[in-house]
Amino acid sequence: MKLNWFIRKGIFYIPSSIIGWIVFTTGIISLIYIFMLIDNQSHSVSDTLINFFFNGLIIVLCYILFAWFTAKKDLIEEEKP
Repeated sequence: MKLNWFIRKGIFYIPSSIIGWIVFTTGIISLIYIFMLIDNQSHSVSDTLINFFFNGLIIVLCYILFAWFTAKKDLIEEEKP
């Protein structure tokens, strides 16, 4: 089964279908929600940023892994003489 939900542009994965956009917006919304949740419970700016960094890193790595498995693969064919 071909899953072409993302297209790789350099080091970024761009959504190319409606399911890809749903995954992307879900990731952004969860990053915003986690930031607000951490900000309400922390006592300083550095406390907020340190705790958000690791949680945000996990979400971004999950997005990259998910996009890597569902991205359109560019197959480079070797030239035959």
